[in-house]
Amino acid sequence: LVLGESLEGHVFISKFRYALGTLVVQGGGNAGNALTCVARLGLNPRLISKVANDAQGKSILEELESDGVDTSFFIVSEEGNSPFTYIIVDNETKTRTCIHTPGYPPLIPDELSQSQLLSALDGANMVYFDGRLYETALIIAKEAACKNIPILVDAEREREGLDDLLNFASYAICSARFPQAWTKAPSLPSALLSMLLRLPNLKFVIVTLGQDGCIMLERSVFSTMFAGGSDAEETDIHGLLESLKQRKDESKTIPTCISSVVTILSANGIGTVFGRLFIGTAEKIPPSELVDTTGAGDAFIGAVVYGTFIPSDLISLQLLFSERLNIFMFNLKVARNRLHLAVGLWEPERVFHTEQIHAWRPSCDMSTMLEVMVPERSYESHIDRVLEFD
Repeated sequence: LVLGESLEGHVFISKFRYALGTLVVQGGGNAGNALTCVARLGLNPRLISKVANDAQGKSILEELESDGVDTSFFIVSEEGNSPFTYIIVDNETKTRTCIHTPGYPPLIPDELSQSQLLSALDGANMVYFDGRLYETALIIAKEAACKNIPILVDAEREREGLDDLLNFASYAICSARFPQAWTKAPSLPSALLSMLLRLPNLKFVIVTLGQDGCIMLERSVFSTMFAGGSDAEETDIHGLLESLKQRKDESKTIPTCISSVVTILSANGIGTVFGRLFIGTAEKIPPSELVDTTGAGDAFIGAVVYGTFIPSDLISLQLLFSERLNIFMFNLKVARNRLHLAVGLWEPERVFHTEQIHAWRPSCDMSTMLEVMVPERSYESHIDRVLEFD
């Protein structure tokens, strides 16, 4: 179950700066993008949001429904406007400019009855919040917590109500600047440690670092068992991070994951946490293959949501984290009547052509890899539907 914003995006793709090129109109928004990824990977997501009864609103609902997202909990306003964004993509500098118009009137808690709330949570395995619509989000979060439903929060930037929402979070995914801005810690590693200390319900926190990959700090449930008891030696998190970076193989172009052992992690002036540290490297893709970076970070979140549903008893922990968090980072985008696969690994937000799909994972194609990870389920027909080769 997801509460957040879904919008219509008008994407202008320009080959040269200041020159208007191709126009593509398609659905978007943090929650909409993430759930499209989740739905195309085979899950059954529900989205709570609000649109107006206008052309954009109708298009948003139709596109989500066509991808298998349950929109039955949407509020449709007879007045106002649906959210939409103009996105200007510069292919020369590989940058984008977003001009956002919020939806109006916004979703308020009174528009979601108690019976609708309970119905939306019925059978939910996770609740994801994109940080918007915080008043309604807090009501849903409290009910989800009472039902012991895990909660994932997208901490993209500081927003009103986000602090209260993070107190309910089981998992958090942050932009590069958020951890230090939120904790006021002197460094990124110490900020991640501070987040786990300040948020006792948090099982892991991930920070995305663009082309530098990502860092993940996971709290260990069996901390005493793995760390050797309360007398175990502490490990400085900064030194540990540097040692993991030194283990990276720069010759590899495919994503890799490097993890520490479970230990007592510490930072001066912050405290200690039993857990382990991960770094994920980003896919190395030539700039000539980049088309549009919009939405790949949201697809990353969708992939993490999907990854939590892979039974850990089927695969080793290393495979669980390296494959689930490094491989399923993609979003499907249509531009110039071609399908492009956006591999949003830790938000480098890359896009390349469908005929190159097997090149990024030469040792194992996607359908084979999925069958290895979940052998009792066949994904052959699903993968064909996801990729929709033209």
